[in-house]
Amino acid sequence: MTFKRKCAVLGVVHVRALPGSAGYRGDMDGILSVALDEARIYEEQGVDGIIVENMHDVPYLKGRVEPETTAAMAIVARAVKQQSGLPTGVQILAGANLEALAVAVAASLDFLRVEGFVYAHVGDEGIHESCAGELLRRRANLKADNVLILADIKKKHSAHAITGDVGLVETARAAEFFGADGVIVTGISTGHPPDPDHVRGVSAAVHNLVMVGSGVTAENVHLYAPHCHAVIVGSTFKENGSWKNRVDPLRVHAFVGALDRALKVES
Repeated sequence: MTFKRKCAVLGVVHVRALPGSAGYRGDMDGILSVALDEARIYEEQGVDGIIVENMHDVPYLKGRVEPETTAAMAIVARAVKQQSGLPTGVQILAGANLEALAVAVAASLDFLRVEGFVYAHVGDEGIHESCAGELLRRRANLKADNVLILADIKKKHSAHAITGDVGLVETARAAEFFGADGVIVTGISTGHPPDPDHVRGVSAAVHNLVMVGSGVTAENVHLYAPHCHAVIVGSTFKENGSWKNRVDPLRVHAFVGALDRALKVES
């Protein structure tokens, strides 16, 4: 998976509530239409890749989703990749990493965003234990080594008291040692940026991909672009900056311009 920018930007398609979730309203055609419209905007505005995520499926199950959710996500993700032609990945909340791998294989996707890859943490849904051993074995059995695994470390929306004596950098090193293709650094919650010094520290400590996964805006992207391989952007691209809303092409355009200016200054 290669990008045209030194620091790529991946736009998030927050898929409307899917079959199997409490919020599903029986309209798969409508779900697909919104997702494809947002993918079109991302492609037109020059983002480097897309990640498809089921964030509207609240409240989440822990470590799994229903079969119908997996099937629906595969349909949506496949259509998004075919329409946009961009590198495309998937995340299925909460911690449904095996189902996400199944979607990636069925839809010919390029990467997964994975939570709970190494160490345990407490999420909104309960205790998540590490999944690296099982996930990498399944990927090998499916002959899907081309699907990159991008692992959140000290994940947002989670408590990390269990591993309070293990720092962010050491967690990143553990993820790399356990076979992650990249690590993702976040703030404490959706829309909250991480400390730029933390990103720099992780980048200096590992040899695989380093990404920033929350809170990056047109105003602060210059703090991160020189020190990571990609930024994953959701809320900033939405109307009024809320992840619940539709993608706003003007906000995407402004962000891409700010990123390119930051990269030009850095070079």
